[in-house]
Amino acid sequence: MDTIKSFKGYGKVDELEQQAYQKKTRKRLIIIAGSSIVLFAVIIAAVAGVVIHKRNTSSSPSSDSPPQTELTPAASLKAVCHVTQYPNSCFSAISSLPESNTTDPELLFKLSLRVAIDELSKLSSFPSKLRANAEHDARLQKAIDVCGNVFGDALERLNDSISALGSGAAEAGKIISPASVGDVETWISAALTDQDTCLDALAELNSTASRGALREIETAMRNSTEFASNSLAIVTKILGLLSKFDSPIHHRRLLGFPEWLGAAERRLLQVNSSETTPDAVVASDGSGQFRTIGEALRLVKKKSEKRFVVHVKEGRYVENIDLDKNTWNVFIFGDGKEKTVVVGSRNFMDGTPTFETATFAVKGKGFIAKDIGFVNNAGASKHQAVALRSGSDRSVFFRCSFDGFQDTLYAHSNRQFYRDCDITGTIDFIFGNAAAVFQNCKIMPRQPLPNQFNTITAQGKKDPNQNTGIIIQKSKFIPLGNNLTAPTYLGRPWKDFSTTVIMQSDIGSFLKPVGWISWVSNVEPVSTIFYAEYQNTGPGADVSQRVKWAGYKPTLTDVEADKFTVQSFIQGPEWLPNAAVEFDSTL
Repeated sequence: MDTIKSFKGYGKVDELEQQAYQKKTRKRLIIIAGSSIVLFAVIIAAVAGVVIHKRNTSSSPSSDSPPQTELTPAASLKAVCHVTQYPNSCFSAISSLPESNTTDPELLFKLSLRVAIDELSKLSSFPSKLRANAEHDARLQKAIDVCGNVFGDALERLNDSISALGSGAAEAGKIISPASVGDVETWISAALTDQDTCLDALAELNSTASRGALREIETAMRNSTEFASNSLAIVTKILGLLSKFDSPIHHRRLLGFPEWLGAAERRLLQVNSSETTPDAVVASDGSGQFRTIGEALRLVKKKSEKRFVVHVKEGRYVENIDLDKNTWNVFIFGDGKEKTVVVGSRNFMDGTPTFETATFAVKGKGFIAKDIGFVNNAGASKHQAVALRSGSDRSVFFRCSFDGFQDTLYAHSNRQFYRDCDITGTIDFIFGNAAAVFQNCKIMPRQPLPNQFNTITAQGKKDPNQNTGIIIQKSKFIPLGNNLTAPTYLGRPWKDFSTTVIMQSDIGSFLKPVGWISWVSNVEPVSTIFYAEYQNTGPGADVSQRVKWAGYKPTLTDVEADKFTVQSFIQGPEWLPNAAVEFDSTL
């Protein structure tokens, strides 16, 4: 039984191991911070030198141009690698490549991605080897299968990242755009989350065999995770700076969904269902082309840039859907979140890894859902049981509902936006490591099992440079029904850089005055988390008795809060121009 003092979360680790890891993390961060300050001027000089050189190259190719003072290739690589968490592995891996004889940060970044891709590729056969050693342990085999699944996803994210920069942009004198930087930050963040998901799937089993497999795969993954982390640090701290030198600044105030949602998609979200012409119609009563959602979705062409629209008529659809990473641009709409409902019951207690319990799972980019409900009805006694899992980049959920108990909504990775949605659950019922904004939603904790407590969020940011977090804005926190007596908290930090912000929302009286709770009982989370509140109202919004964690801010300035709006947090310059749909892009 999961009690108030202790219950198992997805991927929870031993308390002593957690404390030792936190001490190690603090020490490493102090070293990184100190050395970064020393070399910051060098990095700025390197970036500025490259910008000047590219401007001169593109605007005046004449040999009469005065020569520019540049760092040596070794000094440039050292400066670039020093912004990473693993500067030694960064320098040694990249310097071994013949192409590393350059001072261009963009080229060095591409080389960092190449070594990350090479290392991750080596992992592709590792899960099958582990699986062969676990032939008599079905649960462990399923967890290892998750590893094989997410390793493939991670590899594709890294390949997408290198493709986004083009081949030879740097040589042509072009400067990387802020939009490309945002995309690459997102995809490398997702690749790191994918790899971490493998470890979570093994850790949640907490058996002798799974702990052995976990140690093996952690050792095998060390280079791939370090190299991907290095690439993320370089794009965030150097290419992000580089992109701003030549970038015009736009301050558009949008009145619709995030910028990356195009005009056609906006119209689909705005109009009534009767005005939309779908590519497929699903009806459980036989009045459509298909009786199940799965049958209709088999029509979607892989990696299609064309929007595929599915209308799911009123009804209860008992099926599990898994849209893979190659299924792009699906728009699925129902007749109302209480009328069109997809229902599943997969759960952890019956032997399914949390990652695979989702009633509806989507990875392919550009997924949109409107007026539909997602349910996992396994119940509280079955523990982890996901209603929806999304790893879809630039995904939107509008007027949807997500109904479950523990781990209801798995906002796994990439950029996601939720508007006018209802979310119910008990333990960690909004969790994951996406860059996710929830706006104008109803967040509804419900009564858990006896002696359990509720945690609304559990955010899983593990790398300081991931552009991820759970942001809940202009929403309502109200209990589901009148029988909520269990202690209820806004959330708990799942990983060392966990980021969660609740702002401009109405919080009911059900909330415990301390607001938040640690992941490990009676152990204060590391100072590297970022938890904050801003301009909340209601009887539960009083911050006078909140936790005193070093990583918690009971209030933010307007400037600080603006970083977590739709416009700043999940909007690339290409997201959702000129909206007519109701939406708040700023504070």
